[in-house]
Amino acid sequence: MATPDFIRDLRNSIGRQLLWLPGVSAVVFDDQGRVLLGKRVDTGGWSVIGGIPEPGEQPAETAVREVYEETAVRVVPEGIVLVETMPPTRYPNGDVCQFMDVTLRCRAVGGTARVNDDESLEVGWFAVDALPELEEYALTRIKRALEAGPTWFQGMGAEPAGGHPEA
Repeated sequence: MATPDFIRDLRNSIGRQLLWLPGVSAVVFDDQGRVLLGKRVDTGGWSVIGGIPEPGEQPAETAVREVYEETAVRVVPEGIVLVETMPPTRYPNGDVCQFMDVTLRCRAVGGTARVNDDESLEVGWFAVDALPELEEYALTRIKRALEAGPTWFQGMGAEPAGGHPEA
């Protein structure tokens, strides 16, 4: 994901030390039950769509904006899938960030999936039984979004040993 200007400004003040940030992930389904994925420029891997909220932006607004910016698909958020604080990540430039991710299930309502910015190499719709290789992060979010259960909150007794929720 591209680094927002407000984060660049913060980095000028705090250097490379840990920066705790909100993040929003969107698991988008179409009317055929397929999931929308983007192949990321930064990692080269497929993932769900996501990004950092702008200051004052609500998570649902972030999901709608990020999905459109990255894929040209219009969505309506339908519910919260999970809320999870991720482990800190050190980036190649030395910056350290820790994200609290709010994942939303979204329904596509318009647009045609295509690369719409410089953050994706490819975008596309995938049947849930024919997904490309995904990191556990994305798989967990897709599996949770397919469940009809309540929102999953990290640390609330529903995770097995090892720290990852069972799907």
